[in-house]
Amino acid sequence: MQPKQDHLNVELGERRYPIVIEEGSLGSMDLSPWVAGEQVLIVSNETVAPLYLEQARASFPGSRVDEVILPDGERYKTWETLNRIFDVLIDKQHTRRTTLVALGGGVIGDITGFAAATWQRGVDFIQIPTTLLAQVDASVGGKTGINHPQGKNMIGAFHQPRIVVADPLTLGSLPPTEMAAGMAEVIKYGLIRDEHFLSWLEEHMDHLMAMQPEPLKEAIRRSCECKAAIVAEDEREAGVRALLNLGHTFGHAIETHTGYSDWLHGEAVAAGMMMATDLSERLGYLNYNDSVRVRQLLIRARLPVNPPEGMSPVHFRALMQVDKKNVSGRVRLVLLRALGDAFVTEDFDPEAFEATLNHFCHPLD
Repeated sequence: MQPKQDHLNVELGERRYPIVIEEGSLGSMDLSPWVAGEQVLIVSNETVAPLYLEQARASFPGSRVDEVILPDGERYKTWETLNRIFDVLIDKQHTRRTTLVALGGGVIGDITGFAAATWQRGVDFIQIPTTLLAQVDASVGGKTGINHPQGKNMIGAFHQPRIVVADPLTLGSLPPTEMAAGMAEVIKYGLIRDEHFLSWLEEHMDHLMAMQPEPLKEAIRRSCECKAAIVAEDEREAGVRALLNLGHTFGHAIETHTGYSDWLHGEAVAAGMMMATDLSERLGYLNYNDSVRVRQLLIRARLPVNPPEGMSPVHFRALMQVDKKNVSGRVRLVLLRALGDAFVTEDFDPEAFEATLNHFCHPLD
């Protein structure tokens, strides 16, 4: 592992923005230098706001701070919820020099970022992620958007934050299922790009799930380093950034099938990564022991390794066919050439793909 570093940068040519990973930063760090004008709108949800809203407000001394509190859950990442943000911006007379602040998990970050990208054709925003999944993945990279009933994240924009402030102390308020869901994205980084990190995760997974501060901070830092490097190389997913979608094509199908309510994003991605691993083995890239390593690590992280009961190959095929990453009507997948070495392809053996679906699912009666 490399030396610890609490402040990272996402390098985007002439643009850059910092990622701050620091205990106690929420409420104690003055974020005024990253505020465009005098107006701030904090967007949070009914779960996070009672815990951290007042601390977040303290980060903006001298600004006029308004707030909007949204319902909690992936199923609320919709046009209707987005309009609630616009309603407050209009009612409180916010201008194009306002700054939006996302205080919460991945859903809040996505919807706030999309509101910032589209309010008066684009304003600044700040990410204050309070879940593990958001701190290691969703808050970094500028992907914003909302869901459509027929597909996950179908509507959105690339819009980078001015700064990301990740306070690991906020993770203490998470239920175990949310911690596990975030760990799926941490494991993803080891699988796609860094086998040494994967081995480190195998060594420290029990410590991570026990919320030990130093291993947890190290996992956040290492994940953000990987994400920042990939985004710097490919901001708008024209190439290498697509590797970040390991397990996501299968996972998004699960989320859409369950109506964005029964499964957390990280849970769906975990099952999707297991399916991608199985397909990689069937295609001859991985061996049986590789698949066992992935399965055991996911189970130790208390993540599902199978899709929901009742989801059939027919469901997967139909939902994966409309995934936004597809090319010319062909399903595009991230697979593993080896553990720590991922690649993107739409050229895979359809029989192996069907075998994977049949292995994990039951056909419709």
